[in-house]
Amino acid sequence: MGRWKPDARARLEKAALALYREHGFAQTTVAEIAERAGLTERTFFRYFADKREVLFSGAGTLQQHLISALGDAPSSLAPIDAVGAAVEAAAELFEKRRDFARKRQAVISENAELQERERIKLASLASALEDALHRRGVANPAASLAAEMGVTVFRIAFERWINQDDNRTLAQIMRECLNELKLVTAGK
Repeated sequence: MGRWKPDARARLEKAALALYREHGFAQTTVAEIAERAGLTERTFFRYFADKREVLFSGAGTLQQHLISALGDAPSSLAPIDAVGAAVEAAAELFEKRRDFARKRQAVISENAELQERERIKLASLASALEDALHRRGVANPAASLAAEMGVTVFRIAFERWINQDDNRTLAQIMRECLNELKLVTAGK
């Protein structure tokens, strides 16, 4: 198995998703993933702490992107609009990985442990957004409500995006969901 081949991380992701879908997450081993990718187990562990992290390794990048975008949002925006701008800006991380996102979500949907890990990831995102809103001077409960609603908008828009057949972008769907939320909270 040659370590010189390019794109080891992408090959490991592709191999893992294929095996998770063929045999199930629980039945797939790191050795099988590495072998399918033409790499060693040692190489796998250079990129991922365990086989779950193939599905969740982008969480840190997503969180950093959200917090950065929230920090860049104009201070004149209401908390929910600032979070909405951050969530919409994060959509660009996913646009070129739609097929991966669909396959990833299918694997997560079939495994309770992975569903729990996904909920933990979303809760961490909400907490990070709340902290960033506090740094913007937003007090609770407004900060926690805006952060939780932002993550909810993200989650619902993401589910719609991976399940749709039209050409709307994730950012467009996020904008639509945020507008729906505003209508609901306005009592319309």
